Amino acid sequence: MPDLNIPTAPAIPNATHLHSGKVRDLYELPGGELLMVASDRISIFDFVLDTTIPDKGEILTRMSLWWFDRLADLVPNHVLSTDVPEQVRGRAVVCERLDMYPVECVARGYLTGSGLVDYRASGAVCGIALPAGLVDGSRLPEPIFTPATKAELGEHDENVSYDAVAGTIGSERAAELRDLTLRVYARAETIARERGIVLADTKLEFGARPDGTTVLADEVLTPDSSRFWPAAEWEPGHAQPSYDKQIVRNWALSPESGWDRSSGEAPPPLPAEVVERTRSRYVEAYELLTGERW
Repeated sequence: MPDLNIPTAPAIPNATHLHSGKVRDLYELPGGELLMVASDRISIFDFVLDTTIPDKGEILTRMSLWWFDRLADLVPNHVLSTDVPEQVRGRAVVCERLDMYPVECVARGYLTGSGLVDYRASGAVCGIALPAGLVDGSRLPEPIFTPATKAELGEHDENVSYDAVAGTIGSERAAELRDLTLRVYARAETIARERGIVLADTKLEFGARPDGTTVLADEVLTPDSSRFWPAAEWEPGHAQPSYDKQIVRNWALSPESGWDRSSGEAPPPLPAEVVERTRSRYVEAYELLTGERW
């Protein structure tokens, strides 16, 4: 397992630190609510880099809030308030404590990434058979639900079948999560396409309230949890340009970085030019989707 080297989460008055992931820090507030803080950290290949991307945490938070507003009639979300401590203002939300389902809910409308790997090996993704002849970037006949296990920090999420999800959380809940995931994707895909962006796929997380209500949680439809492609440049048959951290991945794998992915060592610090290009890509995605200036 890689050594993630996640920095120590900052101390926040009247909040108890519970957990830190690759990007987010989670705290408990005195009333029992949770404070979820999006940092400027960036991770690639299961390593959290020493270099941060300025404004990234705030972009992710504002984009999630924008999407939550547009999905509220489909599914409730976990946000209680944006009134947060000053030191994390703009990059944090107060949210409900939920019993999180142990599954990453992934919707795919296009074939790429791990789905493409599965398809090339078996002609199917998560047990769903797809037509022959699809290539990297192909639009699928209809969006599909391709769940994954929630991996421990430093491990990879693994695609699983729908039956495996049903076996874990029950057939009724599995059907509900599949339906909600595909409905959210359909709404978001339409909104993004109207703004010149292809939403290739997205990962959602859901949890349950004490009364059993299913709630959309974590982040939603950000460049960290989704693949956004410029619609004008979409061309199946090769990897697509994207609004995410692909710039960082490409640099790390290039001779310029001097990094050997098989070494087990973390990638080196990012050059200033890569940091700025990555930040600009996140800002561009935010502005195109929301219509707001950063």
